[in-house]
Amino acid sequence: MQTYRIGLIGLGGMAHSHLRWMAEEGRYEVVAVSDVNEQALAEKGDALDIAPGKRYTDFVQLIADPDVDAIVSVTPNHIHAAIIRACLEAGKPFLAEKPFTRILQEADALLEQYEAQPVRGMVGFSYRYTPAFRYARELVREGKLGAVRSFSVQYLQGWGSVLNDTPYIWRFNPEITGTGTLGDLGSHMIDMARFLFGEFKELSAQLRTLVPERRDPVTGRMVKIEIDDFVSFQGLMAGGEAGIFQSSRNAVGSDNQHEVTIYGDFGTLHASTLDPERVVWTREEAPGRLARAVVDVPAQCKATQYGDFLLLLDGEAPDGLPGFMDGYRNQEVLDAVIRSSKERRTVSLSDS
Repeated sequence: MQTYRIGLIGLGGMAHSHLRWMAEEGRYEVVAVSDVNEQALAEKGDALDIAPGKRYTDFVQLIADPDVDAIVSVTPNHIHAAIIRACLEAGKPFLAEKPFTRILQEADALLEQYEAQPVRGMVGFSYRYTPAFRYARELVREGKLGAVRSFSVQYLQGWGSVLNDTPYIWRFNPEITGTGTLGDLGSHMIDMARFLFGEFKELSAQLRTLVPERRDPVTGRMVKIEIDDFVSFQGLMAGGEAGIFQSSRNAVGSDNQHEVTIYGDFGTLHASTLDPERVVWTREEAPGRLARAVVDVPAQCKATQYGDFLLLLDGEAPDGLPGFMDGYRNQEVLDAVIRSSKERRTVSLSDS
């Protein structure tokens, strides 16, 4: 079986996780790295035993490197579009972090380029690989919940709360991120709804900045925050399912709480990152009597992000893999959320 030579772009904290995930699959070899931080480039290059000539400050040169089979991009949001564009131009397969782009206009330009020259691509909606969510999808698709009438999705973290005195970092800079909680956590909620139920039909949203100032860690001065740290919206899916969505970085006590509750005619199903190997299923045990069961996820619902990326590189199309068009459709919904909040109206996705 082929081992793929990977060019890794972005050597920050998340790169460690991606390197570990690649190592677990046994068919990846990182042969080139890129980062604008020359110290990080030297340190990680040494740690990975990367040849000096394969350490790039310019990611375009890495992508063009003929010794690189595929790209893994783990960078801040404002570079996503440029990296995907370079991959499309080079015809090089890629796995790029979410959100797909910073704004929809960037995504539109990429779509035009992709339609002219398709390239195998994957977007890092990693929660598609949480076993509990994959099992929930299987149960929904098999009709085990009956007709799904409604659902709720939330993604809560607490690191941005006042209690933590979180300073001003790049995730609060709109020039880098585009949005705040919406693009960071909300994009995962949107993808989860699409993964489970299909496309959005319409939505109504609000974005809020709950903590209006953050301390600059360099100057000590307070910086005005101009992006969201709380988002909520109601959505109607194309199949008629009604959904409620909530995300915040200010939820004290929440570490990484991404969860979905699905309400069907035959019962209610709950899946969460807090218990990724099990789901909670409430259903009728006997006429008029409900039973609540904690059910282990079966083996067939377990897959990995980098396992699917291998299949993609091998030329296969794994069911549920978040591809280029999933990234684009996600960006359409993100843009609809922004427009709905700004214009204080319900937005139809046919308006996108």
